[in-house]
Parts: sequence; C-alpha cells; structure tokens
Amino acid sequence: MKERLAKKFDLSGKTCIVTGGAQGLGLAMARAVADAGADIILADINQPLAEQSAASIAKDSGVRACAIQTDVTKEDSVNHLVEEAMARFGHLDCLINNAGICVHEDAENMAYADWFKVVDVNLNGVFLMSKAVGRQMLAAGKGTIVNISSMSAIIVNTPQGQCAYNASKAGVMHLTKSLGTEWARKGVRVNTIAPGYMRTDMTASIFAEGGDMVKTWMAMSPTDRPGEPEELGPLAVYLLSDASSFVNASVFTVDGGYTAW
Repeated sequence: MKERLAKKFDLSGKTCIVTGGAQGLGLAMARAVADAGADIILADINQPLAEQSAASIAKDSGVRACAIQTDVTKEDSVNHLVEEAMARFGHLDCLINNAGICVHEDAENMAYADWFKVVDVNLNGVFLMSKAVGRQMLAAGKGTIVNISSMSAIIVNTPQGQCAYNASKAGVMHLTKSLGTEWARKGVRVNTIAPGYMRTDMTASIFAEGGDMVKTWMAMSPTDRPGEPEELGPLAVYLLSDASSFVNASVFTVDGGYTAW
C-alpha cells in the first residue's frame, strides 16, 4: 500500500519548468518537485541567482537542474526557453507559473506603467508560458500545469492598495479554468494554487518589522501567522503528479483560513 501510494507522487523521469524559481515560493516548490524526482529548469530574469539555486537543487536532490534566463513578458524569450529546454531534456512534463510582482498603491494614484507592469508579468506571462509549454504537452498528449494565483483573486486585501495585483491574480484563476477545460481531453491538466500571506525573501523584512499593516493581516487570519514557502511544496507535487489525475481546472487556497472569515 505504501509503495503504491508513493508511486503516485513520484515525478522521476519528468522535467519541470518553474518560472520565478530563483528564490521564494518558486524555489521552495522547485525543491519539493526535485525531491519527488523531477529534473528542474529555473526560468528567471535573475540569471546569477537562478544558477546558484539550480546548483543547490542538483546537489541536494540528485536531479538535473539548470537555469535559463527568461523574461516571461517577452514571447521571444519564452519561446527561447522552451526551445532550449527541449534541446537539453527532450520533453516537458510539468510547468509551475510562479513569476509575479506586486505594487502597493491606491488606484487613483497608480501610474498606468505600474498597472501594466504588474498585469504583464502576473497574467500575460502566465498566458505566454502556458501557450508555449502547452504546445509541447499537447503534442505529447500529456502534461500538468500549476499556476500560482493568490487569495487576492477572491478577496480584496487591506489596508494596502494593490488593485493591479488583485485583478491580475483573478485573471490567472480564470485563465486556469479556461485552459484546464480546453486541454483536459487532450491530456493536459491545469490547476492553480492561491496562497495567502507568505514569508518569502521579498516579504521577510515586512514581517520582521511588524507594524500596523502586518498586525491587520494577522488579526484577520485564524492561524495568526504567515505561511512558509515550504508549505506549498507538497501541494505542488500532488498537483503535478498522478496522485491528482482527476483534478483539473481547480483552485487550491492555502491561506491559513484567511478567506474563511
């Protein structure tokens, strides 16, 4: 029984691209997927950091891991990533669309350039990556994609203003359902994870400093703490593996109960 169950979560022989995988949530999920046996491609705009992270994954997990510099908002860059990945590994089985940014600004004061930048990375980037990698998966008749949305897709965060982020993540959630239903009968499943407040490299200083904003966040959370990046890893493995073979076009909220109140 244990061996049969473990086999369903086994990703050995598979290749997984993780965007924004050089650090934070992306790196934590990449490590988990590597521990499950998959070879890893870190697609990140920060090439030096991505190379360090890839080397660390290869050393710790014993899988093949590499870094390919990628700007998910540029179709040429995304296509180059897929071509290079196919040349190195020969197949693409899994994709985690994790790259994302956020700008805290009240809507009436937000520059259009900032709005566009957030939507371009968070939503357009997911589309471009899914399109390019999805073509390879569809040709092979199999594949799994996990998009990283946010609880901000279904609630409005307070007290900070972040309308572009919220709108982009809502778009990711519905894009997931669209792709999942379009591609299901062709062998490709697409799901999304919607994290709550997480303690990442980018937010660690915010939580360390505390203050009224963090106090408000935690007061609104039943769990009374931020999530840790490693807490997303097992779910990512599940969604990419055969253990979730009947799971498609679905949303998995990981927020410590924040959206339940």
